[in-house]
Amino acid sequence: MIHAKNLHKYYDQLHVLKGVDLHIQKGEIVSIVGASGAGKTTLLQILGTLDKPTVENEIELRINNEDILTMNDKTLSKFRNLNLGFIFQFHQLLPEFTALENVCIPAFIANKSKVETEIEAEKLLTYLGLSHRLNHKPNELSGGEQQRVAVARALINKPAIIFADEPSGNLDTASAENLHQLFFKLRDELGQTFVIVTHNEELANMADRKLVMIDGQISGQ
Repeated sequence: MIHAKNLHKYYDQLHVLKGVDLHIQKGEIVSIVGASGAGKTTLLQILGTLDKPTVENEIELRINNEDILTMNDKTLSKFRNLNLGFIFQFHQLLPEFTALENVCIPAFIANKSKVETEIEAEKLLTYLGLSHRLNHKPNELSGGEQQRVAVARALINKPAIIFADEPSGNLDTASAENLHQLFFKLRDELGQTFVIVTHNEELANMADRKLVMIDGQISGQ
């Protein structure tokens, strides 16, 4: 599902990633933990194609059997939209749109049918326990509900992988626990693959694998 070899990232003279190798299988939930500044978010952004690694010898990044490093920006953007889902600490819902409309946006970007997309979005929101919130805007939803809408948005294009960066970092304890259980439900019922950067030890320890980043490298895979 993900095959990465010798990933480096420099920001000017700052060497953030120092030759990361990583392999993630379909249906796996992998957590990435480590101190602030260890390179977790940088790695997640590169794996999620939101940033590019620094070119080095013998570098590889393949996702779903596609060679990411040979894609131009237009091809990469299309690949990202159709194959990857994202959940962030702050839900990043558009405030002027309803829950249903927010979920539909990635599918509309992919030029999918409006009618079929709205049907699928309603199914997802119902699956996530939000059938009574379809036409509510983000400011009318609780933090946990907003984050579940963000999960539905991440799922709408049936992505191969969902990348999550501190997904429960802005939630109360009960909402965070519900979100964590949801990830495993999605893995068990839909075969969803997750890569999760988190400071939440409970979530990190629930994962199939916990990877510890120290000073730009993964320790003890």
